[in-house]
Amino acid sequence: MLRTSHPVDDCIVDEIEFQTLTERQERVLAMVVRHYIETGRPVGSKTLVGDFGLDYSSATVRNDFVALGEMGYLAQLHTSAGRIPTERGYRYFVQKLLGEFHLPLHERQMIRHQFHQARLELDQWMRLSAAILARTSGSASFVTAPQARANRFKHMQLIATQGRLVLMVIVLFGGEVKQQMLTLAEPLPQVRLSAAAERLNALFPEMDSDEIAARASGSFLDTLESEIARLVVDALHRADHRPISDIYRDGLVNILDDEGTRHAVRLLEERTLLASVLSETKAQRGDGVQVVIGGDGRWEELRDCTMILSRYGVTESFSGTLAVVGPTRMPYDRNVAAVRYVADLMSGFVYEYFVQDLNPVARHDARGNILDQIEVDESDNYQR
Repeated sequence: MLRTSHPVDDCIVDEIEFQTLTERQERVLAMVVRHYIETGRPVGSKTLVGDFGLDYSSATVRNDFVALGEMGYLAQLHTSAGRIPTERGYRYFVQKLLGEFHLPLHERQMIRHQFHQARLELDQWMRLSAAILARTSGSASFVTAPQARANRFKHMQLIATQGRLVLMVIVLFGGEVKQQMLTLAEPLPQVRLSAAAERLNALFPEMDSDEIAARASGSFLDTLESEIARLVVDALHRADHRPISDIYRDGLVNILDDEGTRHAVRLLEERTLLASVLSETKAQRGDGVQVVIGGDGRWEELRDCTMILSRYGVTESFSGTLAVVGPTRMPYDRNVAAVRYVADLMSGFVYEYFVQDLNPVARHDARGNILDQIEVDESDNYQR
């Protein structure tokens, strides 16, 4: 249920064909990427040999620079300058050279403590997760509220109001309530409406729209029950296909000096671009952390930045997405680790809050269980 440790290969970049590098070329590329991320300055061969103690000659490193440039992994801004990584170079680094990294234990403990102090309420956890991601990554952050993959029916009521008007109230698992006014062919007493609702509640326990439609077609329903069943299916179908709802963001101050990233964040806030990225990335299916570098050739709006995102929650029921967005020159190891860790915490929260139908007292106890379980897993898996 809880995702508490990850193989390195769950960090996914867009699947492109990489040319094979030698072990030495990989080492040179990794050092250039890390140095450029840290300093923002082009890297020369003398820097790698002198400052980092690389056990190759400057001439050998220059030859590797040329080869890496011809393969598209490094670029040279002008003849006398050192090298900087290209988008392709960043992708190779993330996919093949990043290595395993976890946030320091004291940071994980602090983050876990903050979640432990928060009330087990959706809005508070969304805001807290966005704030923690922004602070930890030094980038902008986005968190979408969890939505059901396939909404499930919990129970319903039919309430007579006036004449032929009836209020239909549908409650979904997760607590969402749908209301709709109906106009019947003729007035019906409350006892008749309540009987119809009770029968449908008994027929459709915990079913999604497809299951309800199939059950209704094979059941002996009267005219009223058939029409109400159809409306329930329609309501669930609409809930399943609604666009991204609430988006929580933080850390915009972290990217004020980067125009390209600011522009991308503004577009992401409009939801259309964010929905496109989520629908076309593997993170949408819960396959691990997704790293979108320079728009991956598909989103021109993201050409100047990197987006690291992950699904959280329970893939087959309720899930949302969290992401950090910043310049392409970002600390990938730290930011990937931050996204993973917060996604773990949020997955446990979603399981207890939405999937288990708990009362408020049990939910308060469950919060401790979530975080205590992750603390146990950290002692086994995270300490270096």
